[in-house]
Amino acid sequence: MTAPVRIAMWSGPRNLSTTMMRSFGARADTAVVDEPFYAAFLRRTGLRHPMTDEIFAAHEADPERVAAMLTGPVPGAAAVFYQKHMIHHMVDGLPMDWLGRIERHVILVRHPARVVASYTQKMETLSLEAIGVPQQEKLFADLTQIFGAPPPVVDADCILADPEGVLKQLCVRIGISWDSAMLSWPPGPRAEDGAWAPHWYDAVWKSTGFGAAPGPVPELSGAAAQTAKEALAVYERLLEAHI
Repeated sequence: MTAPVRIAMWSGPRNLSTTMMRSFGARADTAVVDEPFYAAFLRRTGLRHPMTDEIFAAHEADPERVAAMLTGPVPGAAAVFYQKHMIHHMVDGLPMDWLGRIERHVILVRHPARVVASYTQKMETLSLEAIGVPQQEKLFADLTQIFGAPPPVVDADCILADPEGVLKQLCVRIGISWDSAMLSWPPGPRAEDGAWAPHWYDAVWKSTGFGAAPGPVPELSGAAAQTAKEALAVYERLLEAHI
């Protein structure tokens, strides 16, 4: 029997991460998990996000148990276990010693101006840490050291411009077969969606695929423009490992 392949996809917020979860979840051979450390992050930081009470009621907040689930038996004995991770959830005190027990890691990036423009529509407080920029760069370095080679990086704009082409390349890099089912899915919620989905997933629930290629990079001003400018250098460095 072939051993399962666990895929940890690491993203910041507002970065096509849920659409990518939909894409992998459309595969018949794949189990998915949605932001498994979100409850642990909220418990550790004491932050109150939209639907915090619902998140605690529905999700495991003990990070060690979460890590054990991610590295243990694959749900439903699926051949592929896709894990949608938000890098800004991994604050001090949450375990990272499990990374080497995941077969494949991928870094998902997006132009900072697009991230900031989208993020500020949903959240009031903005910082580089809030959108996961320094954390992604550190994770990239850590994974390179653990595995002896840099993890693949995929860019949201490239995926939207050519979903089939980029996803085929990604499947080759992470050692799974290509499945055209990854290009479309029925609209609506899924059982794997986190308890936070009613607040965040309105557009994804309406989607049936990746949608149109991105338009021009949005123009920002004030603090939003400054944050995007500071994030741009990290984004460009990570793109050097783009598939």
